[in-house]
Amino acid sequence: MTGTERTWAGTTLADRRATRRRRLIEAGLELLGDPGGAAVSVRAVCRTAQLTERYFYENFADRDGFVVGVYDHVVNLAHQVLVDAVDLAGPEPRHRAEAAVSAFVTLVLDDPRKGRVLLLAPLADPALRGVGVQRLPLFADLVREQLSDRVDDADRTMTATALVGGLANLFVAYVSGTLDVSRERLTTHCVRLVLGAEALHS
Repeated sequence: MTGTERTWAGTTLADRRATRRRRLIEAGLELLGDPGGAAVSVRAVCRTAQLTERYFYENFADRDGFVVGVYDHVVNLAHQVLVDAVDLAGPEPRHRAEAAVSAFVTLVLDDPRKGRVLLLAPLADPALRGVGVQRLPLFADLVREQLSDRVDDADRTMTATALVGGLANLFVAYVSGTLDVSRERLTTHCVRLVLGAEALHS
């Protein structure tokens, strides 16, 4: 029997490690997503997760690697909810746009921590400087795949990149409180922008 297969209190070593990592990520959401800008230190993370530093370093090399890990956790969640929403929406562009926008709005507004981590933390935490830009193609590629292939790939890439950048700035303004509109109006406007991008290539 290997080390990862041994059980203790009904769980394997791999299960316990995964649970500890989830607790650390959850602590990161609490701290990095705090509206007051809570300090994210190894000590604060361990205190919030109720784990020792030994378990922090079991998962992350240092504080900056942890911050990037928390950010990427939310990036992957956002990407997955968009993929799932589009897959379930069917072929109609309006339905796909409405489903994708609604799914993203739900993710970043129903749990404001995720919205602040995804949209505001890259502007405030030095560990994330440039990381948001590096992750942009992940979302631009998803948008590009939804655009009509009546124009070449370069045009679709430019449109997708512009759309994702514009939407990101719109949500930054909303989450930071500088854009004072209702959630419904924000959602409707974003759907129009997505459909407008599609119309460029129809």
